[in-house]
Amino acid sequence: MAAREPLEHIITFCGQCNCGCPELFIDNAADEERRVVITDDFRARIQMSLEQLHVLVSDVKEGALDKLFTAEAVS
Repeated sequence: MAAREPLEHIITFCGQCNCGCPELFIDNAADEERRVVITDDFRARIQMSLEQLHVLVSDVKEGALDKLFTAEAVS
């Protein structure tokens, strides 16, 4: 079995430009609580566990950020 890359690319958010879009990676060499890596346009990064990512995605799906976008649409 081949060794997995330490930083495994999962998805690029946007990807329609060359501006350094946010990306999500799995760091196979990191401790469980820092396994998920999200980078922003400036290559800054945050790290979290898969469990934390699951909670974040669930909250967003349930509408936790809807009012942010509604308020922005009104502006």
